[in-house]
Amino acid sequence: MSAVEHPQSDANLVIDVEGLTKSFGTRKVVDNVNMQVARGEIYGFLGPNGSGKTTTIRLLCGLLTPDAGTGTCLGYDILTESPSIKLEVGYMTQKFSLYEDLSIRENLDFIARIYQLPDRRNAVDAAIEKLNLTARANQLAGTLSGGWKQRLALASCIMHKPKLLLLDEPTAGVDPKARREFWDEIHELADDGLTVLVSTHYMDEAERCHKICYLAYGQLLARGTADEVIAASNLQTWTVTAASQKHIHRLARDLTGRHGVDIVAPFGTVLHVSGTNEAALVQAISPYRSEAGLTWNQDEPTLEDVFILMMKQTPDNFQ
Repeated sequence: MSAVEHPQSDANLVIDVEGLTKSFGTRKVVDNVNMQVARGEIYGFLGPNGSGKTTTIRLLCGLLTPDAGTGTCLGYDILTESPSIKLEVGYMTQKFSLYEDLSIRENLDFIARIYQLPDRRNAVDAAIEKLNLTARANQLAGTLSGGWKQRLALASCIMHKPKLLLLDEPTAGVDPKARREFWDEIHELADDGLTVLVSTHYMDEAERCHKICYLAYGQLLARGTADEVIAASNLQTWTVTAASQKHIHRLARDLTGRHGVDIVAPFGTVLHVSGTNEAALVQAISPYRSEAGLTWNQDEPTLEDVFILMMKQTPDNFQ
């Protein structure tokens, strides 16, 4: 699966790197990655656990030093000017990392002191208002729900007005309503010119990114818009519905491993049957097309179908 290239004007690039490589011990975690990210883009990183997503993001913004590779982030050299990069980056980790025994306001005041922001009180008030935290400003962080902790963490990341925002699986464990509200905030920030790098396992979140890339054990296998990545996969998908779950489960067992069938994935009462060789896939499913109780439709593959295919095709390099 080849990557989709998007030439950009150098003046519009926030990130422009080539040959990015990083190893820990004998294991190569990031392997010769090239990437360009434009100002105001929301760029999503997909891939299985241990695929190098977080390490790549940290290399891109100067939080880690690559073993090989060159490039710039925010106009600074990633090898020699990483301290300058860090001052203009906001980083939201997967795990809530603020003080649970301080209130929202106290946590934000602490962050403002770290960045030595002038007029701290106004900076804190502005962050509280922007993330709709006013009614809870004096509530202890440890008593907040996951969604409100997420808002507080985001407020702390943007107080110093960074030009690049890093989000490492930011909505893990957060309810769907809070996730949607969070992404609305991210799009507002991007509309104001903030560039966002986000790693996620949620396909609906990946589809909300302007562009995505798929990393598998250090190698960048695909990139582009969600539609471009789907098209580049050459995947064909049939969906099957049945009157009973037992029928679906039996069909899944029968089709798994057949020549031409690369993926068999149940989604509730619907079975997705996919393959990259259209003729072989049609031949594999043809004995079941006339079976009573089954309804077959040829559909567009989803991003999740492509994600599952790429996971199957890429062996784990953790040895």
